[in-house]
Amino acid sequence: MSKDKKQKIEETKIETITSEEQQELLEKYDPEAGTRKFTGILKWIVFIGLLSFSLFQLYTAVFGVFTAQIQRSIHLGFALALIFILFPAKKGTAKKGKVTITWYDAILALLSVGVGLYWPLNINELVLRVSDLSTMDMFFGISAILLVLEATRRAVGLPITIIAVVFMAYAMLGPYMPGFLSHRGLRLEKLVQTMFFTTEGILGTPLAVSSTFIFLFLLFGAFLVKTGVGQYFNDLAVSIAGKSVGGPAKVAIFSSALQGTISGSSVANVVTSGSFTIPMMKKLGYRKEFAGAVEAAASTGGQLMPPIMGAAAFLMVEFIGNGITYWDIAKAAAIPAVLYFAGIWIMTHFEAKRIGLRGLTKEEMPDRKEVLKKIYLLVPILAVVVLLMSGMSVTRAALWAIVVTVVVSAIRKETRIGLVGIISALVDGARTALAVAAATAAAGMIVGVVTKTGLGLKLANGLLDLSGGLILPTLFFTMVAAIVLGMGSPTTANYVITSTIAAPAIILLGVPDLSAHLFVFYFGIVADVTPPVALAAFAAAGVSGGEPIRTGFQSARLAIAAFIIPYIFVLSPELLMIDTTVPRTLWVVATSLMGMIAIGAGMIGYWMRSTHWIERILAVAAGLLLIYPEGYSDTIGLVMFIGLLVMQYVIKRENPRKPATANS
Repeated sequence: MSKDKKQKIEETKIETITSEEQQELLEKYDPEAGTRKFTGILKWIVFIGLLSFSLFQLYTAVFGVFTAQIQRSIHLGFALALIFILFPAKKGTAKKGKVTITWYDAILALLSVGVGLYWPLNINELVLRVSDLSTMDMFFGISAILLVLEATRRAVGLPITIIAVVFMAYAMLGPYMPGFLSHRGLRLEKLVQTMFFTTEGILGTPLAVSSTFIFLFLLFGAFLVKTGVGQYFNDLAVSIAGKSVGGPAKVAIFSSALQGTISGSSVANVVTSGSFTIPMMKKLGYRKEFAGAVEAAASTGGQLMPPIMGAAAFLMVEFIGNGITYWDIAKAAAIPAVLYFAGIWIMTHFEAKRIGLRGLTKEEMPDRKEVLKKIYLLVPILAVVVLLMSGMSVTRAALWAIVVTVVVSAIRKETRIGLVGIISALVDGARTALAVAAATAAAGMIVGVVTKTGLGLKLANGLLDLSGGLILPTLFFTMVAAIVLGMGSPTTANYVITSTIAAPAIILLGVPDLSAHLFVFYFGIVADVTPPVALAAFAAAGVSGGEPIRTGFQSARLAIAAFIIPYIFVLSPELLMIDTTVPRTLWVVATSLMGMIAIGAGMIGYWMRSTHWIERILAVAAGLLLIYPEGYSDTIGLVMFIGLLVMQYVIKRENPRKPATANS
C-alpha cells in the first residue's frame, strides 16, 4: 500500500471513546450502571441470582403466571435482593478497593428474600385475614415499604424516592393538609395494608406489568444485543445516510431510533451509540454542543418509536383499559414518532447546509455488501410487529420474539448466540430489569396513595380550577408537571405518576383517553433533554466534550416536535389515526411533514439560504398551521409554505451566498 493511501486511511479514522470511558459516563448519569463488580464466590452468587430471576420469568411466561400476589411478590423479592447485593448504598463506592458486600447489605438482601416469599408461603392465611394484620404482617409490610424506597434510591435515583416519601407522608397527614388537599388520613396499619397486602400499592398494576410484559421485552433486547444488532444498526444507518449532506448526524438519528425503541434508556442509548456517532459528527465539522444534542434528542426519542417504545407503553395498556391493546397504542404513536425524527433529521440537514458540511467518504463507509448480508438481524423486530398485529398477547409476542432471535442468530457464525450467549443474555436481561422493578414498585406506592385518598380527582379538579377549565392552559400545566417529574425520574415511574394525577384533568375536558395518556407520556420522556436536568444531554456532553447546559438547550431545540405534536394530537386526534380514513391520514402525514420542514427551517435559520428573523417566524407559523390537521389551517399553511419556498428560491438565485462557518 502506498504511503499516500495509508495516510488518507489514517485521516479517515474516527476516534471513539473507550469502553472504560463509556462506563464512567453511564455511572455518572445513569444510576442503573453503578453496580459492584464482584469476583470469586460473590460473582457466582449474583450470576445464579440473575439467571434464576430470568428462568422464573420465562417459566411463568410459558406455563402461565401465578396468582397476582405470588407472581408480583416473587418478582419483587428477586429484584430487591439483587439490588442490595449489586448497588452500593453510596454512589461510587463500588470502585474503591476490594469489592465485597457489606454486612448491612447482606441483611437487607436476606430480608428482601423474606419479603418476596411472605405472600407465597402465607397466601391462604393472608387472604382469610383480609384487614386484620398480625404483628408479623406489620413487620414484613413495613419492611417491604422501606426496602422498596431504599432499593429505588440506589438503582433509580433520589427524585422518584423523594416523591414516593412525600406521597406516603401525605397519606398519613391528610387532616393537616390545606384546602382541597385535606382528607381523613390513613393510620399506619391501614397504610401498610394498602401498600403490601392489596394489589393497589407496591404489588399494584405497575409491578404487574414489570413482572410480565416488561421483563420479557427487556430479555428480548438483551438477546438482540448478543447478536450484535447494536453495531448493525450503526452500520445500516451509515450505509443508508452516511453519504448525504451532514451524514453522521443523520446516522445518529437513524441508529438511535432503532436502538431506543428496544432499550428504553435515553442515557444508555446516548453513551453506546453516541460513542460512535458523536466523534464522527465532530470530525465532519459539527459543533460539540450540536453533535451531542443530535445524539441526545435522537436517543431520547427512541422511546417514542413503535413497535416497542420502551417500558412505559406496556403500562399504558393497563392504565387506559377500555379494550385498548398494545397494537392500538403503537399504531397511534406512529405518525407522531415519524414527525419527531423527521424534525431532527430536517434540522440537522439545514444545519449541515448552513455551515457547508459534506457527507462521509467512501473510505469512511462500511462495506455495503457486508451490511446487506446481515439484514436478517432485523427479522426479530419485524416478527414482533407481525405478532402484535395478528392479535397475539404481548407476553406471547415477546416470548416468540426471543425464540426468533436465537434462531435467526444461527444463520451466520459471527452472530450465532449459542448456549453461553443465551445464558449471558438471560443474566443481562435480568440485570436490566432490576431498576425497572424498583421504579414500578415505588410508582405503585404513589398510585396506592392517590387511589386511597382520592388525590387524583382532587388534583384534576384543582388543575381545572387553575386553568379556568380551558384546554390550552390545562395542557400547559400538565406539560410542566410531566417535565418536572421527569427530571431525574425514569420514564416508567414518571408516566405512572402523571397518568394518575395529570391525565385525568385532560380527560375531564372530553379528550380521548389515548390522547391524554400519550400527552403525559411524551413530556415525561422529553424531560431527558430539557434543561436544567437534562440527563441525556449531559451524558452526550460528556462524550462530545461540549458544555452541558448549552448541549441541553440545543437538544431541546432539536426536539421541538415533541413540544408541539402532543398539543396537536390532543386538539385533533386525527394525528393518532383516531376516527379518520386512509386518504385523510395520508394527507395529514404529508402536510405535517411539510410543516416540520418549515419549522426546521425557522429554528435553524436556513432553508435554501440563510433566512431573516421575519422569515423564520413566518416559517414556524406556517409549520404549525400545516401540522394542525384542519382544512382551514392546512390551506393557509400551504399558501405560506409555497410563498416562502418561492421567495427562498428567487432570492438565492439572485444573491447566492457562501455557507456559514461551524461556529456561527
